[in-house]
Amino acid sequence: MTTRLTLAAAALLATVAAPALAQSKGDMTVGIGVHNVNPQGGNSTTTAGQISVGDNTRPTLTFEYFVADKIGIEVLAAWPFEHDIKLAGAGKIGKTKHLPPVLSIQYHFVNQSNVTPFVGLGVNYTTFFDDVGTGALAGARLDLDDSWGLAAHAGVDFKLSERGSLRLDARYIDIGTDVKVNGAKIGKVDIDPFVFGAAYVYRF
Repeated sequence: MTTRLTLAAAALLATVAAPALAQSKGDMTVGIGVHNVNPQGGNSTTTAGQISVGDNTRPTLTFEYFVADKIGIEVLAAWPFEHDIKLAGAGKIGKTKHLPPVLSIQYHFVNQSNVTPFVGLGVNYTTFFDDVGTGALAGARLDLDDSWGLAAHAGVDFKLSERGSLRLDARYIDIGTDVKVNGAKIGKVDIDPFVFGAAYVYRF
């Protein structure tokens, strides 16, 4: 009887501890969500004056592969973000699109609850395209150079089912771009956004 009770208790403990095994080596997750890129760099000084960049919200996709228990490598992709570019005193002078893929290594604080916090650190490459001058720069050739920078990530997964979770997260990305008008550099704009969002994450 004692042996049976011991085995039953062990089985019960294994069931209770199941959430702790949710991020094991070899696991993969895919996340589908929406995120807002909110520039925090403030106004950047150029030869033309103070330039600022607006925020934007777009669908996002993440893929994470766990190289060890609790430790994953994540790739962030997104639908192209679109931003208005404004010059102090002149209003909107252009617009641009960008893709900001991020590669991060992440640690998940797996525990006995259905709530799993995580943190990550990685590198970002941002490519700008479809740069268009408007307003005071209408007809001018506007170019924003690509950017490399570090990225920090933190969030919480709320378990919805055995394989599905709701994720709320935030990132800080170091993005700075040289701005050119008709081929002449007029300065550098620091975008440095916080990225806030939510996603449904499915574990394979």
